[in-house]
Amino acid sequence: MKMLRKFAVGAAGCAGILALSAASLWELDRAFPPPLPAELTVSTEVQDRDGQLLRAFATPDGYWRLETRLDQVDKQFVDMLVTYEDKRFWDHEGVDVLALARAAGQFATSGHIVSGGSTLSMQLARLIEPRESRSLGSKIKQMLRAIQIERRLSKREILERYLTLAPYGGNLERVRAASLAYFGKEPKRLTVSESVLLVALPQLPEKRRPDRNLKIAHAARDRVLTRMVSSRLLGEREAARAALDDVSDLRRTLPALAAHAAYAMLPKAVPGQPLQLTIRKSVQEGLEQVARDAATKLGPRLSVAMVLADSRTGDILGEVGSANFFDASRSGWIDMTKIVRSPGSTLKPFIYGLAFEQGLVAQETLIDDSPVDFSGYRPKNFDMGYQGDVSIRQALQLSLNVPAIRVLDAVGPTRLMARFRQAGVSPILPVNEAPGLAIGLGGVGVTLRDLAQLYTGLANGGKTHTLHDGTEPANAERTSATILDGQANWQIIDILSGVKPPEGALQRGIAYKTGTSYGYRDAWSVGFDGRYVLGVWVGRPDAGAVPGLSGYVSAAPILFEGFVRSGLATVPLPGKPPGLFSPRREDLPVTLARFGAGADGLVQATVTEPAPTIIFPPDGARVDLGTNSVDASPLVLKLQGGRAPFRWLANGKPLVGIDRRRTATWQPDGAGYSTLTVIDAAGRAASVKVFVE
Repeated sequence: MKMLRKFAVGAAGCAGILALSAASLWELDRAFPPPLPAELTVSTEVQDRDGQLLRAFATPDGYWRLETRLDQVDKQFVDMLVTYEDKRFWDHEGVDVLALARAAGQFATSGHIVSGGSTLSMQLARLIEPRESRSLGSKIKQMLRAIQIERRLSKREILERYLTLAPYGGNLERVRAASLAYFGKEPKRLTVSESVLLVALPQLPEKRRPDRNLKIAHAARDRVLTRMVSSRLLGEREAARAALDDVSDLRRTLPALAAHAAYAMLPKAVPGQPLQLTIRKSVQEGLEQVARDAATKLGPRLSVAMVLADSRTGDILGEVGSANFFDASRSGWIDMTKIVRSPGSTLKPFIYGLAFEQGLVAQETLIDDSPVDFSGYRPKNFDMGYQGDVSIRQALQLSLNVPAIRVLDAVGPTRLMARFRQAGVSPILPVNEAPGLAIGLGGVGVTLRDLAQLYTGLANGGKTHTLHDGTEPANAERTSATILDGQANWQIIDILSGVKPPEGALQRGIAYKTGTSYGYRDAWSVGFDGRYVLGVWVGRPDAGAVPGLSGYVSAAPILFEGFVRSGLATVPLPGKPPGLFSPRREDLPVTLARFGAGADGLVQATVTEPAPTIIFPPDGARVDLGTNSVDASPLVLKLQGGRAPFRWLANGKPLVGIDRRRTATWQPDGAGYSTLTVIDAAGRAASVKVFVE
């Protein structure tokens, strides 16, 4: 009984000591918790609409530390990491006693460290509290911290934090940053060779950096492969194939796409939360490459800006503010998609669209392209020449200035500006000036985004959407509005789809318009298919003149290449609306035969050109064309005066076609007298009688 009593007292004492020790450890744990912040300081990420990385910004201390979740990492890599670093990771409570005993035994027998006994939890403890020495005290502290960490975090969270903080050489932390820098890919798609290299790097990150010590990195990778085979995680053949892969000595820059939009997103940054744009990464990559290549060809100091948007939603899928954000010679830091410039002729489609809406014109309505004076305003064509009578279709496709201003004068500049504002675009006019006819030729300020937004209406059946890319305030208003009715909108699409592509470009089923601002300062091209709109600006950010710059030559090729490199499938343009009246010229009602005709069908404009006169051959001439030989020559016909186009007749029979030139040829069918007649667009005629022999 006495012995039993002593045993009970001893057991109670031991239990008390253990309880007291446990209570003390509990209090110590509470008093000295491990430094585990709720959110780690990580790089700010800007992602595309699908969550792909567009741009990352280094942490305040200069590290690339990209947040890494296990579902973002290849599972085989995680298995290799655990196998190599801590094979009993899923079973221990922070300290692997067996591994420590093995390491101690190896050290005792060999006199140096053969293998470490640190667990992943202990390594995480070292990463969050970097040690100053490798003393026994430091190791004991790591073990205690590892136990504390295991009490607070799940195994999955420990792995994620390790993958976030593990060093990979230089200022690279986190496996995502290393995978992007060394392999140019997200860690979800690692090969076996890439995975084992990333497993090997954190032990000696500076010594094993492949960009500086390629041979050492190669050897470290092969050692990990051997370990994976011995652990039966890899087969010998699979490891042998992986060993044949080269180890690249290249360290890539991290993605830096959509630079202007990415910087604009920074004020919205919340620690640990990625920022998201409406941009699609593949589209952005294609457009940026097109802009860089084009700027190189265009020459120094010139830049390129591009906006590609979905007309059905207003989402911007790609935007390039400059040819190269980091090129100071091109002022690359300036976002030229938002700078107000003169749009040249790119607003003309909306002028004609209003005229179609009001029933003033049809596509085959004739309109006069000749010098005109609008109360002191005398518009001139880009090439300083004039075409005479042209159809509305030809006037828009050739981007003739005088016909556009004649139509704008009829529909009203104020009405055009009101329609723009209704569509969410407010062009900038000179101070204290009302809308005038000059706005039709670029006498107003707009941005590339403005133009793209207006053209979303053409691509979307006449209905525009406010463009947005995610940089806007959360409460920013998004509107949709009708800029043209459906039938008028289709007429413009039909005309612009017939514009000839630039030289060397493939026809992609798009409609487009070009423009050149006064003084050759800005070149524009805006095109669309049945869904997507792409706007292009070319010029100098300082608004300097560029001789030879033009929308068709400089910007249009970039537009077509941009559609190709965007990777977006072409959406067919809409078909002709049911019930739309689109007559041939000969079927036009008298009021639509010529622009400016009144209800009585009489042309209101005064004919100012002199009547046509045939100057060769002269009246009564005898002309030897060798009509009796097999090599009979044609007769060249020449005239002066008159209004183009011209129709020639020989003995009352029309020659083929209508010609705008003042020369023609006629091949007589035999010798003898013939009467030659020419009729101009105003219906005036001139005739000569000649004898052909």
